[in-house]
Amino acid sequence: MQIKTFSARSAGAVLAQIREDFGPEAVILETSEEDGLVRMTAAREPAPAAPGASLPGRAARDALSPPAGGQTEQMLWLEEWNHIRTHLLALMKPALKLGDLPPRQRLALEFLQREGVDDRAMLDLFSRLKADPAASILAPLGEMVLIRPWSLAGWPQPVQILAGPFGAGKTSVALRMALLLRKESPGLRICLVNADATRGSGRLFLRHYAELSDMDYREAASTVELASCLLNAEKERYDRIFLDLPGLARRTFLKTLLADAGLLEAPAKAAVHLVLEPHYGEKILAGLLERYASGLPGSLVWTKLDEAEHFGQMVNAALATGLPISALSYGPGLGGSLAPARDITLWRLLFKKELP
Repeated sequence: MQIKTFSARSAGAVLAQIREDFGPEAVILETSEEDGLVRMTAAREPAPAAPGASLPGRAARDALSPPAGGQTEQMLWLEEWNHIRTHLLALMKPALKLGDLPPRQRLALEFLQREGVDDRAMLDLFSRLKADPAASILAPLGEMVLIRPWSLAGWPQPVQILAGPFGAGKTSVALRMALLLRKESPGLRICLVNADATRGSGRLFLRHYAELSDMDYREAASTVELASCLLNAEKERYDRIFLDLPGLARRTFLKTLLADAGLLEAPAKAAVHLVLEPHYGEKILAGLLERYASGLPGSLVWTKLDEAEHFGQMVNAALATGLPISALSYGPGLGGSLAPARDITLWRLLFKKELP
């Protein structure tokens, strides 16, 4: 067995070195972090790695990392653009003469306004409906709000990442999504990785139900441990790995966390599902969508629908991110409390307040 210690300034860079030298069969034996330097001791059998098995090296990792100070400049630019956009929409809003539309279309738009659908979406819908007085509002809505139902075929990536603010229900959603896949394919090998191990209640909850459901459970308290855990889980060839990420602190970004854990180096292997509640105000939602942008394939998962009064933010988030809605979650239990998103289900929720 070959054993070697690698070191770099980030876990992603260390993993790139390990994969270049040892290939995908490497096993992480030990990890440590001191004075800003990450060290990992890895091992492999003497047999050479298969040609082409290694992942992109350090240059690719560095290309994915934001330059120093880039996040601050990006935040300032986004704040300025949002300020300009707000004024532009205010100038355009008087042109939104709903009385020019047939009664059926006008009533639908007025309802969406009361539900909290923002001006950008309303202007878009208005212009499309005015061009075709006989059109149903569901046609342009369907183009704005994309849907890709949660399923094995719909989301084939081996690593499914649950991200979102504290208290949004990521841990429950991870279990519910895993159980739905297990129901679809009873022999599916699933590993649940808890990267929010500092929160005791969520940790015990996830571990308990993982054991009851015959799913493997791992923990990672830092990005270094997370990178090591995912590499070892990948080696065991699970059908799906569910990663429950902690919420982000203010002025921190999901892309940074994913890059440090080496998850941006293989974008085809992971999908990020942003878990949100429909209760957020306009400014809070805009800030969340900005900080939780990942650059990876992904979706929106809406939770606590049974506690909500209005669902307009579901339209706003879909339009702002371009991400499809994959699942709808509601109720306290694990069984029968998460439904794959469907057109008819979403429209009934939005217009009739009917839960899936």
